Amino acid sequence: MTAPLLSIENLNAISTRENGAPILRDVSLTLERGEVLGLVGESGAGKSTIAKALLGILPRTVQVTGGAIRFEGRDLMTMPSRALRDLIGTHIALIPQDPQTALNPGRRIEAQLTDALRLRRGLSSKEARARALKLLQEVHIRDPERVLRAYPHELSGGMRQRVLIASAFALEPKLVVADEPTTALDVTVQKQILRLIRDMQRTHGTAVIFVTHDLGVVAQICDSVTLLYAGKVIEAGRTADVLTAPRHAYTKALLAAGPRYDRPDSGLEPVPPSVFEALRAEIGLG
Repeated sequence: MTAPLLSIENLNAISTRENGAPILRDVSLTLERGEVLGLVGESGAGKSTIAKALLGILPRTVQVTGGAIRFEGRDLMTMPSRALRDLIGTHIALIPQDPQTALNPGRRIEAQLTDALRLRRGLSSKEARARALKLLQEVHIRDPERVLRAYPHELSGGMRQRVLIASAFALEPKLVVADEPTTALDVTVQKQILRLIRDMQRTHGTAVIFVTHDLGVVAQICDSVTLLYAGKVIEAGRTADVLTAPRHAYTKALLAAGPRYDRPDSGLEPVPPSVFEALRAEIGLG
């Protein structure tokens, strides 16, 4: 049996700003090559903290106190900083949440797409530009020549997000971390972006960690799912299993609280306070 592409083992983290309050509590998960894993939870559940720990961009207010993050068997937590910098961006890439702030407003799209191709792949300016054009075509951008010449503010939100997706897949990474990439987009564009990420993932054979608070998104794009609450894994498994036969009361309550497209006339059921009380007691939150 081959080793997983990524394994997170008993990861713990605390807030140095809040007197050592736990942020992550013995988080463990695995990701196979070519798999799409959904990290799901409400705000503050710890999903983005896991993603930032993996990418080596945790803020100073967060301190990892134990555990390991192994990528192809190498522990990222103990890797020398130079080796980690070489790995991130080349073999592990990020699709950030807000395309408006992720792109440099003072540089044309061409420069932002070709820099990494020239610096990390050694391509000439002509080769890098040709590769950038091909990437924009892959993410279904019309008139890619015009987009290469454009500045970010000249593009719509959906177009900017497509550029970020192209950038993430530019170096053929083995893993892409998508940190709520549809949050700032309207519903119609969200659906297009989700389909695009799935198409790019399948075309390139890339594994994806998809950070979201939306179980509906998980149902559309993810092969497996890990549900978090207060920094602790509550339930994990294949997406179809978790969504159709959840084991934990919190998962069942979340599914009941969401809209049912097969029963559009049914009302929403808020999560009962008793579920939160039992969950907090289980985690040890008092």
